[in-house]
Amino acid sequence: MVTATAPTKPRRANGTTVALKWAMAVSGIVFVLFVLLHMYGNLKMFSGQEAFDSYAESLRDLLYPYLPRMGFLWIQRIGLLVALAVHVVAAVTLWRRAREARRDRYVMHKRLAQTYSARTVRWGGLILLAFIVFHILQFTTLTINVGGTFDSPYERFVAAFEHWWLYLVYLVAIVMLTMHVRHGVWSALQTLGASNRRRQGAINATAYLVAAALLVGFMAPPTAVLLDFVN
Repeated sequence: MVTATAPTKPRRANGTTVALKWAMAVSGIVFVLFVLLHMYGNLKMFSGQEAFDSYAESLRDLLYPYLPRMGFLWIQRIGLLVALAVHVVAAVTLWRRAREARRDRYVMHKRLAQTYSARTVRWGGLILLAFIVFHILQFTTLTINVGGTFDSPYERFVAAFEHWWLYLVYLVAIVMLTMHVRHGVWSALQTLGASNRRRQGAINATAYLVAAALLVGFMAPPTAVLLDFVN
């Protein structure tokens, strides 16, 4: 009698896939929390220049003297870079595995069932990466100067978004962000085991609520600047 042992590679691969999905979920949650806080900070534009500039300056001294000046910001930046690397590597690896699996399986019904945001999450992510680089060069390193150079973060923000083309670039990026977050929140909750049939509606509602909050919260300040509601 010939006995056959079950191959170990598929199991190992499956285990790695689960780990990658968890890595994507956790790193994605880190980014969602960060962008929510970033959005909250941007909304201080409506409190005036003094409030916005004071908020921006307070970030440099956060947790001082327990940390050196700018210490918290650098810890945050390094943490976000690590999370970004984990997220991108996990996403690319899972995408490659899914593509290889489709060569052997008929999954047309799966494609038809995907939402628009799920289908565009990959190239939307690339757009976001490009925008993040541009955003950092403009508002963090001050390498790019749209509207002029200013010491005041408030004045820099206002001068930049008086240009309609930058507003459109920002709008496209934020729309991509909300689509990415909507799919990401839903997927992360699924991966972390929060999903079942009874919770499906609540999970979808949570994903759409977070995405809508980001769209409105991020676009409100530049829209107010463009329409000359703030100066």
